[in-house]
Amino acid sequence: MKNKFLGYQCSQCNSEYNPEDVIYTCPRDGGNLDIIYDYPSLKQDHSPEKIKKSGLESLWRYLPLLPVGQVHGDGTPLQVVGLTPMFSPQRLSEQLGLRYLWIKDESRNPTASYKDRASAVVVARAREIGASVVVTASTGNAGAALAGMAAAVGQKAVIFAPKTAPPAKVAQLLVFGAEVLLVDGNYDQAFDLSIQAADEFGWYCRNTGYNPFTLEGKKTSAFEIWEFLLSQESIRSPLAIFVSVGDGNIISGIHKGFKDLLRLGWLAQMPRIFGVQAERSAAIANAFFAGTEQIIPVKADTLADSISVDLPRDGVRAIRAARQTGGAYLTVSDDEILASIATLGQVGIFAEPAGATAYAGLVKALQQDLVSRDEPVLVFNTGSGLKDVRAAMKSVPPAIVIEPSLKAVEAALHTPG
Repeated sequence: MKNKFLGYQCSQCNSEYNPEDVIYTCPRDGGNLDIIYDYPSLKQDHSPEKIKKSGLESLWRYLPLLPVGQVHGDGTPLQVVGLTPMFSPQRLSEQLGLRYLWIKDESRNPTASYKDRASAVVVARAREIGASVVVTASTGNAGAALAGMAAAVGQKAVIFAPKTAPPAKVAQLLVFGAEVLLVDGNYDQAFDLSIQAADEFGWYCRNTGYNPFTLEGKKTSAFEIWEFLLSQESIRSPLAIFVSVGDGNIISGIHKGFKDLLRLGWLAQMPRIFGVQAERSAAIANAFFAGTEQIIPVKADTLADSISVDLPRDGVRAIRAARQTGGAYLTVSDDEILASIATLGQVGIFAEPAGATAYAGLVKALQQDLVSRDEPVLVFNTGSGLKDVRAAMKSVPPAIVIEPSLKAVEAALHTPG
């Protein structure tokens, strides 16, 4: 069988590079790189039925469609990344008047966020090229994912994070044994510093929207949606997918996954993809609204730290994910994000602010008639509420403190029984 991984192609100028190269962005214009495959050979050697029969209960079931050579992390958390549940909360469907609604809960990954998908594939690549150290910049989740996946296989990891990162996320970095450097600055400054360090010390850089293998990990959620949802005959109209957007890599990855499936002839219809940004961190949405692909940096200031980005590093592909699929971008306020945390919590889903942002976007899209209530809809929760308990506490009324007596219980509950 031919090598399925043919190399890299610039998403802007279409220049191609060899698969053996350790390369991040296009040397000619700085564009993000797409990994390209020998699709005819993949289609000849594999089939949906063969993948479904693999028996692997993780993203590694899609190994034939990934740019690494073998399943990694046997007997470790690395082996169980992905294959996250898709819930169908009936009460939310009725509340919104939707016929079909699913919540894909990425908080069920080993380090409790979507970012495990990217880190699993990047760590696999690091092992294949013999990298001694993997480094990343992160507001918390990407770093925790890298630290956790690296710890699983004994890979050294260095994490640059803003000193304002939520304590729960910093705790994960430290517990997983990564070398943690808290930067007295924002995410974008941590990002630039991590690249400088990688260049200076010869480290392998995992940075989101920079390393092309991150996209390949993130695309695997599209494969799961295809396998477990879109293969159902009841889904007759395009699925509308809502996902929160910071640097743009997750939405670009989802789009890449569906594009791969179309190239293979395994997907009947491309879903419509909707990106949702916080109003005060909306550089990509601003460009979408302006009808351009030119990303103008903003001064990000939102409680949704995971999507708080001044200059998105994967903005062009993120715009195309919505524009090329008939989707759109929406922006939501921090108050709308907090309200969505509480709403999702009422059906047993504990989302961090970035995770709840996508649901807030769905609510707004229905108000603006961007989707009909007969359309099938899927919303991503990209991370656990335990990542940012301070934000979670802002979304709900405080607990009631009472004296240790039944009378106090009755008074607090207003009515006994």
